[in-house]
Amino acid sequence: MTMRVIVDNTKCDGYGTCLDMCPSVFRSDDWGYAAVAGDGTVPPAEESIVRRVISLCAENAIREI
Repeated sequence: MTMRVIVDNTKCDGYGTCLDMCPSVFRSDDWGYAAVAGDGTVPPAEESIVRRVISLCAENAIREI
């Protein structure tokens, strides 16, 4: 099963940890907050780091769907 993630931009405070840790999945939006790249599909090789990113998100703005 393919892992996908979303970012709730109403919760994001723009710390950028997710972008630093996994730039292939996360990007910055026009206002400097996190967003997913593409449709949020996580490459299999990146799943463990994305799970770590989710656990480290200070605002719980990222979740797996």
